[in-house]
This record gives sequence, C-alpha cells and structure tokens, in this order.
Amino acid sequence: MPVDHYENFPVASFLLPRRLRRPIESIYRFARGADDIADEGQISDALRLQGLDVYRAELARIEAGEVPATPAFQELAHVIEEWRLPLQLFRDLLDAFSQDVVKKRYADYPELLDYCRRSANPVGRLLVHLVDRASEDNLRRSDCICTALQLVNFWQDIAIDWQKERVYLPQGDLQRFAVAEQQIAAGRSNAEWTELLAFQTERTRALMIEGAPLVHQLPGRMGWEIRLTVQGGLRILERIRHVRGDVFTQRPQLGAGDWLRIGQRALFM
Repeated sequence: MPVDHYENFPVASFLLPRRLRRPIESIYRFARGADDIADEGQISDALRLQGLDVYRAELARIEAGEVPATPAFQELAHVIEEWRLPLQLFRDLLDAFSQDVVKKRYADYPELLDYCRRSANPVGRLLVHLVDRASEDNLRRSDCICTALQLVNFWQDIAIDWQKERVYLPQGDLQRFAVAEQQIAAGRSNAEWTELLAFQTERTRALMIEGAPLVHQLPGRMGWEIRLTVQGGLRILERIRHVRGDVFTQRPQLGAGDWLRIGQRALFM
C-alpha cells in the first residue's frame, strides 16, 4: 500500500475480509475528510478550525445518542455502535488536525511523538479494535507501527511540507546536526543533512521493527495487510537512505519494482 496521507492504513483492501470493508471505509472517510479540511485548499485557518468543529459537533451527537446531521456521520454512528469503537480515538484525530492548522514547528522528538499519538495512532487502534485484538501489547505495537508510518511520511515529504510552512524535523535535531531551515528552503543536501536524515530514518526503522510482531497477533488477512504496510514503510526508509537523505531532488516513493520485494519480505516476517 502507498505510505502517504491517509493511505497509511488499509482502505477496504482486497486482502481484508469483506465484513471489515464497510467499517474501514467509514473510518477512512472520517480521517481523510477531516485531514483535508485542515490541509487542502486555500481557506483561512479560522475556517479550517470551524470545519473541524463541525466534525466535533457530529461526534457529540453520536455520543449523546442523537442522529447526526449528515449521511456520512450517520453511517459512522452505526459503525461505532456495531463495533463498539472508542469515540475518543476519533476526537484525538480531530485534535491533531486542529493542531496542524496552528502549529508549524516541534521543539523535540517527544513533542513530535505526542502529535503522532493523536494524528496516526488512533487509526491503528481502531483497526485492532475491529478485529477484537485490543490487548495492551497489541495496542502498543500498533502505536509503534502507526507512528513510524507517520514519520516516514514526514521524512519523504520534507520539501512538500516546507511549502505549507511546516517543519516536522525537531528543532533540537536541526541544531544538533548544524542544519538551518534555510537549507530546506534551498533544497540543499550536504554532509550534515545526510547525517540528520540517517539519524531520523534509523530511529524510525527501529520503531517500525518494534511494532512488527503485531502482525502475528492479527487474524487472517488483516495480518497480511499489515505485513505489507510495515514492509512498505521500511522500503521507503531504504529509498531515503539510498539517496543519502536528498528528498529534494526526487520524493522517495514506492515503484512497481518494489512490490515484489515487499511481498517476499512480508512472507518471512
């Protein structure tokens, strides 16, 4: 699967059991729709926050047992009730998207991880709940995978995020490796930049590996779907390392030739 935006998680993949496709599609519509409000188009920050507040109001109606105002949220209400999904996970996503509107820099790695806890981890937790495997260990491993996928997206999209005035590289790490933001603006890769990206990709790879045992705890085709997700993320990290962190010249992404390798690696996880 592509490791990009909210394609970071399975969207009714053919690998998934048919019964899971409806709830996953509903979760995806929520996450993608809210993320687009926060990120797409040419509207003011105030209007973006107002749009996200509409989503919050719909969640409040669901929590109160009222009928949501829109068909998409009516469908989501049925999914939440049928699958007993924690409503707070949806609120966490909205909190992260709202933060993206107003916060453009992160002081250190823990601060960035806290953002990922709300922007990415809820999606994985929802999937684990859907297959009734929400043990403490499984949720922790899911968090590792989802945070790693979010970080992969950050590192491959450094140049794109700069155009949105966002820098997800922790400010402390920029200082540690003697890299200034002007270097991002110029799209310039040098030895210091290579070391910075090598540090970030290795830390992200370790996080992904820490979460990988989750695939053995998920049933059937869901386990295989997540195997491919993990291997896809790891392969993009390899591509970033292969170009020595120069994500400016060409955005590292998966090509047709990568999928055979990803599939082979998924078989032996």
